[in-house]
Amino acid sequence: MSEEMRRENSEGKTAPDGRVVLCGANSYEQKYYFNKDFDKLPSSIQDELHILCVLFTEEVGGIFTVLFEEDGGVSLETVAAQEDYLYDEVSAALFLGEVRRKRQELLEALSLYYRAAVLKEDVKLFPEAGE
Repeated sequence: MSEEMRRENSEGKTAPDGRVVLCGANSYEQKYYFNKDFDKLPSSIQDELHILCVLFTEEVGGIFTVLFEEDGGVSLETVAAQEDYLYDEVSAALFLGEVRRKRQELLEALSLYYRAAVLKEDVKLFPEAGE
């Protein structure tokens, strides 16, 4: 991740590709970031995201980010500095898979929230809402 992208993400702006940063953690700076545009999310969800991000960077290192795609989907990303020889890409990918499996309900709820609150889609039209 470029320094410019890191700076934009830490300021809560959209990523250069149009995605919106929800939250993230940086193991190099020992910092957690939460986008204040989403402070209406329940505090329990905000706390769960905080724990998830910090735990990821404690286990794997690098920078971990939760983003909303333009269509409302949720993406999880991890990157590391080139000089970080302790960062293990295989472990990071395995941990990402585990997070996606164990937190699938949370990720789906975040997507539903974003699509309804930000994209202003009609909740009645969501296939997930009828289940």
